[in-house]
Amino acid sequence: MKILFFAFAFLLPLLTRAQTIKTDVLILGNGNAAFAAGVQASESGVNSIVLTQSDGFKIDEYRKLTQSGVTKAFDKRARKSLKLADSIPLPLITSQIFNAVVKTWSDSSKLFDVINNTPVTEIERSGSGWEAKINKDRSIKAKVLIITDHPEQIYAALKVQTLKPAQIIKVNYQENAYRTSIGAISGSLKFLSLYNLLIPNQENILYINADAFETGQAAGATAAYAAFFQTKTSLSNLKRIQGELLSYKLSLMPFDDVKTADSSWLAIQKVGVTGILKAETKNEKLYFNPEIKVTDEEIKQPIKDYYYKAQIWFDDHQNVPMNLENTISMVCYVGNKAPEATKSEIERKWSKNYRFNSKFDLNKILTRREFSVIINEYLKPFDVVNVDRTGRVIR
Repeated sequence: MKILFFAFAFLLPLLTRAQTIKTDVLILGNGNAAFAAGVQASESGVNSIVLTQSDGFKIDEYRKLTQSGVTKAFDKRARKSLKLADSIPLPLITSQIFNAVVKTWSDSSKLFDVINNTPVTEIERSGSGWEAKINKDRSIKAKVLIITDHPEQIYAALKVQTLKPAQIIKVNYQENAYRTSIGAISGSLKFLSLYNLLIPNQENILYINADAFETGQAAGATAAYAAFFQTKTSLSNLKRIQGELLSYKLSLMPFDDVKTADSSWLAIQKVGVTGILKAETKNEKLYFNPEIKVTDEEIKQPIKDYYYKAQIWFDDHQNVPMNLENTISMVCYVGNKAPEATKSEIERKWSKNYRFNSKFDLNKILTRREFSVIINEYLKPFDVVNVDRTGRVIR
């Protein structure tokens, strides 16, 4: 009798655990955003479950999705599933092929799981996280919840009567909100601010539109940050999340003329989101114009806003051309670097590392591309200078 009792006592918690699935991030939805959020969260190192509540994802025109780390991850699994070499182009990705690849991926992954045809009956708070009941005896507990459709499911838990998805807004250089971007919407002037994604007075829940692929990826990284560091979404670290998304090739600024395949993309994105170099608005799109020559007039005040010492340098060098020599002088003065050593290093990296097509010439007026790369490497405005919730520079 004792042996049977102890055996039963040992099995009881196992049976209880088997009825409750635990994960870091739970995503509800079956569109572009839900897929991107689930993949990004898993790529960022936490467990994610996407509950489609249908027979799979409804992804229309896969090739039109923004090319980023999420699509790269899918392409890798698609090649493996279809047994295609890297040299062979992927076929047209139909809904059937897409979901077949996702199923194989989900079945073999330790971090990314997709559960289809399982409706949610109730969602409620569970400590600092969430519990979604999927039938009478089973539920999923998550640290962070992302919803992409049917928000009415969580009204009762939030004690609200309505809820709006995260708002995307246009880049407006008269304001500084663009510096808080965590996802540019491809082919537009719009972006998602981290502080528009976070829901006031509500922790560890994010609500985004079902069809917004870029905002899905941004939400996935934000949820992963909270889950990984066991913190609240309201305590999200803007720079850490921005850096994570850049590492997975999601643009923060919607520059239509600088694609992720560009060797200077990262530097241009980092400098672009600081506002040190501002883009041109034309036909509801944003153009960085990387090959246009930079002027001291456009960069003088923004750099002074970021660095106290820049004020002195520009006072001593008024109306000077922003050639390579003056740019090196400025970054060395502001960044406390040795001019001759910096000059030699830039010359060595000019073609091999930076992949510039022009020749190294100290008298050359720099293009916006060249200036961005040098400023990014030697002053690191994106990496070392923080901004507040409004995008105002904090020094």
